[in-house]
Amino acid sequence: MKNILISTDYVTLGQFLKMIDFIQSGGEAKNFLLNHQVKVDNEVEQRRGRKLYPLMKIEIDGEVFKVITQ
Repeated sequence: MKNILISTDYVTLGQFLKMIDFIQSGGEAKNFLLNHQVKVDNEVEQRRGRKLYPLMKIEIDGEVFKVITQ
């Protein structure tokens, strides 16, 4: 599991995908979510605007990430 540090209260799933370099621009998020299995706290998610808060776990094609703050 990789910890991803955020400096705000939350980030959207689209922003998160950019942070971890899975996409280059926000416009790619919708297409990425259609072609890859993304789970937020073990539930399949396809909304790029889904808010991700600290301690949430995100799984993308079997790779697990955890949102953390300082």
